[in-house]
Amino acid sequence: MTTTTETLEYPILQETSEVKKEKRGFIEPKETINISSAKDFELTQLAAKGNMTAFEEVYNRHHRRVYSICLRMLQNTTEAEDLTQDVFIQLHRKIGSFRGDSAFTTWLHRLTVNQVLMHFRKRNVKFEKTTEEGETPVQVVSGTQNPRKMPVVDKIAIENAIEKLPNGYRNVFVLHDVEGYEHEEVARILGCSVGTSKSQLHKARLKLRKLLQKKAPPRLFGI
Repeated sequence: MTTTTETLEYPILQETSEVKKEKRGFIEPKETINISSAKDFELTQLAAKGNMTAFEEVYNRHHRRVYSICLRMLQNTTEAEDLTQDVFIQLHRKIGSFRGDSAFTTWLHRLTVNQVLMHFRKRNVKFEKTTEEGETPVQVVSGTQNPRKMPVVDKIAIENAIEKLPNGYRNVFVLHDVEGYEHEEVARILGCSVGTSKSQLHKARLKLRKLLQKKAPPRLFGI
């Protein structure tokens, strides 16, 4: 069998490939399929059994997509690279839980977004844009009733308010109003219905309006 894989761009996978096989006594199973042409589900099944060649193929196919999601949410290349590594470490741990009920790309997308949301919670939900002049960034919210990006006058207030939202509200608000996903995409990412996404966004906006009414006019949030 002939297998070709790209050179790994992130060192963590070299460690995963070489060190973890040694620690756990993994032996490369003999596949009856060609890795490079295998379907994602087949690769996940092989990877779950310890086949690191299959896992590296998953990485090669999807790391750019994962990085793109991280960069879109974080707006910081260094953090996006770090989070991409974290996502694939988490994927290596959880890949056996993928059952093929949805497309692998959808499942991986959800895993990636959840990893970034965890990162936001750890750093107090700092959604920032860096200006070329190095000035204090202006908070930007997209995906509200006005399809254009809307400035928020008090960055600290919105960060603190988002942090106080219940997890369900916060996740939907971040994906829809901060990141700009449509409700259908939010529902697919979070594994909920479109109706639930709309309902939680409405409740999140109401709660944010109460939290921010002394700091910024509600019209800035399209609510």
